[in-house]
Amino acid sequence: VKILRLFLFNPNATYDLSDLVTRTRSKPAQVKKEIMLLEQIVLLKRRFFFKDFLQKKGKKVIAKKKKVVGWSLNQKFSHLESLQTMLIHTTPLSFDEVTKRFASSGRIKLLVVSGVFNQEWDSRVDLLLVGDNLKRNNVELAIKNIESEIGRELKFAVFETQDFQYRLGMFDKLVRDILDYPHEKLVNKIGLE
Repeated sequence: VKILRLFLFNPNATYDLSDLVTRTRSKPAQVKKEIMLLEQIVLLKRRFFFKDFLQKKGKKVIAKKKKVVGWSLNQKFSHLESLQTMLIHTTPLSFDEVTKRFASSGRIKLLVVSGVFNQEWDSRVDLLLVGDNLKRNNVELAIKNIESEIGRELKFAVFETQDFQYRLGMFDKLVRDILDYPHEKLVNKIGLE
């Protein structure tokens, strides 16, 4: 399902095996097996493309291009629309699960979800996190895990409580773009209405 979501949320992208393993946080053997099955039913098409990578020569680092095999979504798949409707409109994570993912990230004062969590694909921000003594590594790990479940990169903003309250008082455009449009407050210890 993670692989399906990744391709359905990014219909024009082409991924090689290493990208798929990284983005879905799955084992290479499992990803290979699933890709071959999806290729057999013609949902995915095999493509060759050039990928940038860095190569170290002595003390210099040189950017090179390498031809790799990858896969992309077959836009002519007969059941594509039905599959997209089913997978896109079902959320892989409940709001409680999203909240639990940030439990070890510090003292959370406000956690707001919008965008992909509300099936609003063009929103400016999908997740807003406000707290004190936030552990940046834990926040980033939680976001990467959520992204692998959803199949799409999240647009997010993280603020310390004092900074957020200043921005709120100044009618900051980013904060207003989140709070003035459809959203869900999963944690609200600030007393925001």
